[in-house]
Amino acid sequence: QVQLAESGGGLLQAGGSLRLSCAASGLTFSNVVLGWFRQVPGKEREFVAAVRWGLGSPRYADSVKGRFAISRDRAKNTVYLQMDRLKPEDTAVYYCAYKRGSSISLSEREYDYWGQGTQVTVSS
Repeated sequence: QVQLAESGGGLLQAGGSLRLSCAASGLTFSNVVLGWFRQVPGKEREFVAAVRWGLGSPRYADSVKGRFAISRDRAKNTVYLQMDRLKPEDTAVYYCAYKRGSSISLSEREYDYWGQGTQVTVSS
């Protein structure tokens, strides 16, 4: 059974930090990409960051570059999103996503599996 289980969301003030986790199971990890997207009501899901499971080589949206860091623990089949210097505009539901193939895509349509999402709320 495929499962991407996110955790770590919450409510915090601007300038704070949060780390999201996504534990993956029931999937193969050869030649894949794990990523994070976010969505606010009424808007499309937005790419945040992604990493090639084997090679690393992370990629970030311009809006989070320098503040967020994606990493993976291959022994635990878990991908993380460390979010620092959070802003109110980072408020969203954050989703973990899995994509077959080693090319990182910014389009949600390219990803094959999704987690249920975790809410991050940043107050000003």
